[in-house]
Amino acid sequence: MKRIFEINPWQVTTHEFNPADKRLQESITSIGNDYMGMRGNFEEGYSGDSLQGTYLAGVWFPDKTRVGWWKNGYPKYFGKSINAPSFIGIGININGEKLDLATSKIKDFSFSLDMHQGLLTRSFTYLGTTTTVRFEFQRFLHIKQKEAALINVVATVLTGKAKITFTATLDGTVTNEDSNYNEHFWQSCGEDSDQRTIQVKTIPNPYGVPQFTVLLKQGLRHNNHFVKGMVTTTKAGLSEKLTVDLNSGDRYNLEKDVIVVTSRDVEPEMQAQKAAELMTRLQAKSFAENLAEHTAIWQRRWEKSDVVITGNDLAQQGIRFNILQLFMTYYGEDKRLNVGPKGFTGEKYGGATYWDTEAFIFPMYLCVAKPNVTRALLQYRHDQLAGAYQNAKDLGLKGALFPMVTFNGLECHNEWEITFEEIHRNADIAFAIKRYTSYTGDESYVKNEGMDVLVETARFWADRVHYSKWRQKYVMHGVTGPNEYENNVNNNWFTNLMAQWVLQYTLERLPLADPAAQKRVHVSEQEKANWQDIIANMYLPEDHERGIFLQQDDFLDKDLQPAKEIPATERPINQHWSWDKILRSPFIKQADVLQGIYYLDDRFTKEEKERNFDFYEPLTVHESSLSPCVHSILAAELGKKKQSVALYERTARLDLDNYNNDTTDGLHITSMSGSWLAIVQGFAGMRYDKEQLKFNPFVPDNWQNYSFKLNYRNRLIKVAVSHDEVKLDLISGKQLTVMVKDQQVELKEGEVACLKV
Repeated sequence: MKRIFEINPWQVTTHEFNPADKRLQESITSIGNDYMGMRGNFEEGYSGDSLQGTYLAGVWFPDKTRVGWWKNGYPKYFGKSINAPSFIGIGININGEKLDLATSKIKDFSFSLDMHQGLLTRSFTYLGTTTTVRFEFQRFLHIKQKEAALINVVATVLTGKAKITFTATLDGTVTNEDSNYNEHFWQSCGEDSDQRTIQVKTIPNPYGVPQFTVLLKQGLRHNNHFVKGMVTTTKAGLSEKLTVDLNSGDRYNLEKDVIVVTSRDVEPEMQAQKAAELMTRLQAKSFAENLAEHTAIWQRRWEKSDVVITGNDLAQQGIRFNILQLFMTYYGEDKRLNVGPKGFTGEKYGGATYWDTEAFIFPMYLCVAKPNVTRALLQYRHDQLAGAYQNAKDLGLKGALFPMVTFNGLECHNEWEITFEEIHRNADIAFAIKRYTSYTGDESYVKNEGMDVLVETARFWADRVHYSKWRQKYVMHGVTGPNEYENNVNNNWFTNLMAQWVLQYTLERLPLADPAAQKRVHVSEQEKANWQDIIANMYLPEDHERGIFLQQDDFLDKDLQPAKEIPATERPINQHWSWDKILRSPFIKQADVLQGIYYLDDRFTKEEKERNFDFYEPLTVHESSLSPCVHSILAAELGKKKQSVALYERTARLDLDNYNNDTTDGLHITSMSGSWLAIVQGFAGMRYDKEQLKFNPFVPDNWQNYSFKLNYRNRLIKVAVSHDEVKLDLISGKQLTVMVKDQQVELKEGEVACLKV
C-alpha cells in the first residue's frame, strides 16, 4: 500500500513531487468527459519516466495477435485503445532554459484534482539563476461541449526579469508502450498552419476494422483576447510559439483551447469545418464561463449520486474519487460506448469491454442513472450479436458466445485460457437482463431484444456441456472461472451454476416474450426438453462433509493454507511468483464460488453462505480489483462488520492507496463501482428481490452516518443511516412500501420516514 495524496473529502491533493511516483501520480490525476480523457501528464513536458496517455472513446486499433504457437480459434487481432494525438502540450522556456520538472529547480509544488468538477490544477515556483517565476495550471475536459479541452497557465514573475516562450503543440506522432515492435498507429493526413489544425488517420489494417480519422484544432487566448504566435508544422505535428517579456511583479496568463473531432461523428472531409464551428462556440465564452457551465453539470450529477459519509474523511474521499472517475469515463450519453477496465487512464486491457460492465458497473448504474443508461448497456450487447455468433462458430459451437474482450462484438483477446475458457461472461451478460428487469420493472427489453440474447446464450451453454455417463450428470470441462489463478479446470461451480441459471431463466421468460420474438428465436419443444434435462442434471461439485460448494473438481487436492501465511515480501503473488506456482497454489484471485452466492443470493441459506465464506475468503489474495466488494457485501450480510468495512476500504481506496502495486499503469475503473456497492448492498443491505426494495443497514463503528440516493422505478429516494436510526425520504415519485429490517415502511413524496434501529 502506498498513499501519495492527502486526505480530503473533495480534493485529491499532494504538495510533494517525487519522480519515483510520477506514473502513480499521473494515473490518480487522470481526467475525462466520457468522450475523451487523459492521464495527469504535465503540459510543459517531462523528460523523466512517464506514461504519456490521451485516449478517445471508441477509437481503437486491431493489432496483430502474436503467439508462439498458433491454434485454430485464436482471435486474429488484439484490440487496443490506442494512444491518441497529444494536445495538452505547452512547452515553456524561461530565459533560455527549458522548464522540465525532471531537471529544473522548483519549490512549493502542488497538484490537485478537484472532485466537485473534475478540474486539474498544478502550481510550483521555478527557481532560475536570475529569476523566480510562479506557474499555475488549470485543465478540464468540457462536460457539455465534449469535443473541447481547456488549459490555462499563469506565469507570475516573483523576482528578476523573465523572457518566457510558450510553445503550444499538437502531436500526432505518439506511440503505445504496448505496441508490437514499436509500431506507430497514426499516419498524417496533413497540417494546416493557418487553421492551427492537424489531421491524422489510423494506419490500414487487414481485418476490415474501419480506419479512424481525428482532427485537432488549437487556439490561444490571453485575458480572453485571441493571440497568435509563430506556427511551425511537421509531419503529424504543429507548434505555435509565443514570447513575452515580463518584469518582477508581472503576471501573464495563456489559455489554450482545443477541439478534437473524430470520424465516429464527423466525416473526415467535414472535420475542419466542424472543428472551426466548435471552436467559435467555445471561445464565445471565457475560460471562467466555460468552467462555470461545466461545473454546473457536475453539480447536478453529484446531487443525484453523491454518497455522504460523516466522521471518516478517508472513506469519504475514496467513494467520491471512484464516482468521479466512473462518471468521467462513462455516463451513458453515447450508446455505442461501454466501460473499459482502465477507462481513459492507461493502455492496459486495451480500453475494451469486459464482463466487468455487466457484473459490477451495471448494478450501480441501475441505481444512480436513468434507466435508459443501463438499457443502452443491454442494447450494446444485443447490437453485437453477430460477433457473438461468430465467436461461438469459431469454437465449433452453436448459439452466441459474447467476447471476453471486445470493441465490436468479435473476440479480440489473445490469451486462450481467458478468451475461450473464461466463458462465464455469457451468463453475466444474461444476468444483467434479469437485474434490469427486476429493478426497473420494465419488461419490454426481456420480452423482445433480450430474448435473442437469452436464447442464443442458452443454446451456447446447451452445446458447451456434455453428458458424463460415469457421473450421470452434465459436466463442463476446460474452463476458467472468475478466479483466474486457476486455468483449464473441469466443472467450475460458478460456471456450471450460471449456465444452469441461464437455461432456467430463459425457459421461464420464453412464454412471456412478445410473439414476434418467440417466432424469431424459434425454440422447439425438443430443444426445451433438452434444456430442462440439463437444468435437472447439471453437475455442481460439493463437499458434503464441509458443507461447501467446490470451486472445481479436485480443488481439495491442493495444499490448502490461508493467504495470511504468504510472506509479505511475496505479495502480490502475481508480481513475485511464477505462473506455474500460482496455478498449483490454493490461492484465489477473486470471488468465484462466492460470486455465484452473491448473484443468486436468495437461493442459499445463511448457513450455506457462512460456511462457504469462511472457507474461501481466507484463501483469497484479492489481487483482482473486482474481489473486495463482493466479499465486503457478503461479510456485511453475515454480520462480519469489521471484515466488511476493511474490505470496503480496500475497494474504495484501491487506487488512491495503490493496494495491489499496479495503479501506475492506470486506474481500475470498472471495479470502482465496488465501493458504492459495498456501501449500498453491503452496509445498507439493499436488495430488490420479489418486487420489493429492502434494507438491512448498519453503520461502521468509525463512521457517524452515511447517506445515498437511489433512482428506483421513477422515484428518487434518499437513504440516511446513523447508529440509532434510518431515515428514508421519497424526494419524488409515487408512494412506495419498502422493508427495513423486516419492518414495512410507507414512503410518501415529500415526507421523511424515520425508523429507530
